[in-house]
Amino acid sequence: MTHEESIIQVVQKTLPSVVSIVISKTLEELERENPFQKFFGSMPYGYQPSPEEQEEFYHSLPRTEEGKVKIGGGSGFIALKNGIIITNKHVVVEKNADYTVVMPDDKQYKAEILARDPINDVAILKINVDNLPALELGNSNKILLGQTVIAIGTALGEFQNTVSSGIVSGLSRFIMAVTDSDGRQERLRGLIQTDAAINPGNSGGPLVNLKGEVIGINAAVVFGAQSIGFAIPINKAKSDLEDLKKFGKIRKPFLGVRYILLNKNLQEKFKLAMDRGALILREHGPEGHGIVPGSSAHQAGLKEYDVITECNGAAINDKNTLEDILDKVNIGEEIPIKIFREGKEYIKKLMVGER
Repeated sequence: MTHEESIIQVVQKTLPSVVSIVISKTLEELERENPFQKFFGSMPYGYQPSPEEQEEFYHSLPRTEEGKVKIGGGSGFIALKNGIIITNKHVVVEKNADYTVVMPDDKQYKAEILARDPINDVAILKINVDNLPALELGNSNKILLGQTVIAIGTALGEFQNTVSSGIVSGLSRFIMAVTDSDGRQERLRGLIQTDAAINPGNSGGPLVNLKGEVIGINAAVVFGAQSIGFAIPINKAKSDLEDLKKFGKIRKPFLGVRYILLNKNLQEKFKLAMDRGALILREHGPEGHGIVPGSSAHQAGLKEYDVITECNGAAINDKNTLEDILDKVNIGEEIPIKIFREGKEYIKKLMVGER
């Protein structure tokens, strides 16, 4: 079989399991949220749209069959034949929204969000249908640089079953990406980089290998750059599915600290003795805090401006973050951490909690 024939065969096998996800809200809900701001950004100072302009705007918005306003969309894929769908968390982040899964045959089903991963850009949905064609989930730990991959999804939220192919261009990448409707950024770690085209709307669709196994979830594209896209390794979603089955929710190791990774600029700003580690720092706002009350870190006596230099024997830096280290420990396990405080080093033992 030629390389081209292999790609065609995989695409034909995969397409019946790739779905579109439509996000919709009632007109009343949109009006409360100031849709002009949402769709067009900041208004000129003192400008207030007239009732006629607002009416024209509302009528121009696309609608669902139920008459609700479509506000976005993405892709997903069938992971289990009993109606379990995997997609990106940022695809289903809208509050007070309805999510509809559109099958390849255009049948539509209301989706229930079972879980959103608090760390990774993964979400698990459920539709009430059985005997669906589920995709086989591969092992993202076995991905090799240069191997052929195929990305499938609904490009631009409009072109269903868009297929692109390329290679794995990089592994263990990290980027800052907007993952919620408020525009806040989140650090996505351990990503697969590919030159297969991942367009807006492809988010949540599968990245498959030539065996037809899902090895990643299409997640992000670098705007202004060509042939640079990223996918979440499928093993992260497999772990989430296992948690959901065992505990009814996604569990992640958690110490209860908010921090920023140190670099030379931050070292100078805070007049610290080191340029690497995790500096515990509160969030902005009156209710912000660096240590979560009642958490393991709080009980162990950690303080704001402590620098965590090691966790469970591993040094913390931009290549090996605190989250990276915690990913390898178990909830309920007692681990040592090394902190730097006011010119002295201390070792604390913390019980790993859950988020």
